[in-house]
Amino acid sequence: MSQYGKQAFNTLKSNKLAPKKKFGQNFLVNRHTAEAIVRAGMVSDTDIILEVGVGLGALTIPLAATARQVYGFEIDSGIIRFHEDQGDLPANVTLIHQDILTADFTNLAELSGGLLKIMANLPYSISNPFIFKLIDNAPLIQSATIMLQKEVADRLMAQPATKQYGVPTVLLASRATVKKMMTLGPAEFHPRPKVDSVVVTIDFSGHHQSVNGILSEYDFDLFKKIVRTTFNQRRKTILNTLAGAAFFTDSVSDKGVSVKNVSEMAIERANLSPKARPETLTVSDFIALTRQVERLLV
Repeated sequence: MSQYGKQAFNTLKSNKLAPKKKFGQNFLVNRHTAEAIVRAGMVSDTDIILEVGVGLGALTIPLAATARQVYGFEIDSGIIRFHEDQGDLPANVTLIHQDILTADFTNLAELSGGLLKIMANLPYSISNPFIFKLIDNAPLIQSATIMLQKEVADRLMAQPATKQYGVPTVLLASRATVKKMMTLGPAEFHPRPKVDSVVVTIDFSGHHQSVNGILSEYDFDLFKKIVRTTFNQRRKTILNTLAGAAFFTDSVSDKGVSVKNVSEMAIERANLSPKARPETLTVSDFIALTRQVERLLV
């Protein structure tokens, strides 16, 4: 166990605390790494930061030293009591005892006075639902610098025609740019996870108006349905998947026309091959297809 790991272990033990498996807790323990993560997040003295997973405060304290205000979400009541009893967090840190997955991001944006800037050491167990929460709240977010299991990070940064490329890749890329900042080994945490972690910065700011130069006015709910439906049957062609999709057939059948013909028309107008499979389509391809489907369903 490293020096920092021993300190975390002793702190938890002396306060009758322990990492909880149900919360997926792996506490960041190396303060130098925490400082590097704050730099990676480009935190300034005017920022109001939303931190997810306060833990023992390894990241919270350097955040508070740099940012104007930190709102720290922590689900573990024992950790909340520990910090309240110790009084060890700076005055510009406000603890919020809540599961971040239940938080209202609209209210948080109002609290922050603008777009959210998020920093997080995410438990592996909530990585996927948290990413989808970011996607659904993209207009409210400036950036998110988060630690993820390497496998999850690789999936978010995957390229078309690879096994990792899938629903979260496409949906997130339609809303943000993902950049790898650093890789962290198991020794950076207590207890040590069995895999490496990766710090990524997800920048939403450049995508509020456009995606790869394409104006973002399209039905995002329809976009999500098309992406999810096609990837759920990723071995099928987009024509076969789209023609059999419930959301599509229900809408087209009301118009008294062939579902297959409408599907072919949408795909052709999007300049795509009906024989293409979802993993070969770029984000721009999915957006183009969404627009054509939307026009044909009006």
